[in-house]
Amino acid sequence: MGGHSHWAGIKHKKALVDAKKGKVFTKLIREITIAAKMGGADLASNARLRKAVDDSKAANMPADNVKRAIMKGTGQLPGVVYEEITYEGYGPGSVAVIVECTTDNKNRTFAEIRKKFSDKGGSIGTTGCVSYMFAKKGMILVDKAAISEEDLMNLALEAGAEDIKTQAEGYEIITPAEAFDAVKAAIEAKGITPAEAKITMIPGNEVDVKDEETAKKILGLVESLEEHDDVKDVYTNENIAEDILAKL
Repeated sequence: MGGHSHWAGIKHKKALVDAKKGKVFTKLIREITIAAKMGGADLASNARLRKAVDDSKAANMPADNVKRAIMKGTGQLPGVVYEEITYEGYGPGSVAVIVECTTDNKNRTFAEIRKKFSDKGGSIGTTGCVSYMFAKKGMILVDKAAISEEDLMNLALEAGAEDIKTQAEGYEIITPAEAFDAVKAAIEAKGITPAEAKITMIPGNEVDVKDEETAKKILGLVESLEEHDDVKDVYTNENIAEDILAKL
């Protein structure tokens, strides 16, 4: 989600993980399968697969599930053929929305995603209508207790990070997409496990949301989209005021 701090969104998602573990596993299996299909089964040379496997371990997904997903991706086992597709549109308050999906049926997925936009007060748009507002970046979140700001800044910038923001909850490290692995590895080499580490889409400009009703509608749309089995990630450019976010 958008906003000047990603920590609130991360906490919100983590609170839902246990209740939706089946959906989490489904999405992880799809990501592992398509990552193996695109880049092969070697974790050392396939960064996307390596990240997907790391995520599966964090979610306590059985190793056999991971192995089967990789083998389906490489064709060693029969399986559904997935493809990636991205939808763009607008949510309540003219917030820009990008929805990344992994699907075995584009027509079905498009119809269902379009309906979710419509039901939650948004509208699906054409390719490119909002993606120009975002840039693909690496984002790494580190707890404050893990390292001092000065030490982290020296470490991360030397490894290739482009920006570090200090929030109440911790540090947000932004990297060019191509430097994400190097910065993450440098942090982990110091014995630090990031609270979150992923390639994401960061908006260049944000839409300030100052009323509770609009904020509730935006979060409702995002949650509805994220609940769909085919949806991998949802990105928005809203910046909800701290006091409103705390209420919600």
